[in-house]
Amino acid sequence: MRVVLHARSGIHRLPPHQCALIGIRRKNGKHMDNKQLQDRAATRTQELPGAELTHPFGTDWDVWKVCGRAFMLQTSITGEPIVILKAAPADGRALREAHDDITAGYHMNKRHWITLHPGGELDAQTVDDLVTESYLLVVENLPKNLRPVDPATFGQH
Repeated sequence: MRVVLHARSGIHRLPPHQCALIGIRRKNGKHMDNKQLQDRAATRTQELPGAELTHPFGTDWDVWKVCGRAFMLQTSITGEPIVILKAAPADGRALREAHDDITAGYHMNKRHWITLHPGGELDAQTVDDLVTESYLLVVENLPKNLRPVDPATFGQH
């Protein structure tokens, strides 16, 4: 469907075929290592209306939800701190092909979820973009009266 890319002027939506060409392969900026990846993703959720942290699977799993539906999970039970996000199937496939540090969703539906691994080429802005996109994918499938934001206009000035 789309990939959300932040710019100083707001959020721009791009078709999936452009995700590997524009914004996703950023070579500038700081790359995420170890716990930084999870910290950055968690920080972004604090800016998303209605996002809440839960622990339905115990203390080893942090699960962020909006209106009771998960859009991000974090754990270190794999031996590294990972972030698991919802993604449109075409976008998820393109992201996995473009990045060695993005794989299919750990313990999730492999078509609709991706896993971010630390230590690769992901920078803070890309992590923010992917967390936002995951959130919006969940919000757009909520009944309109329950949506904390309008996914079509979220982030636009």
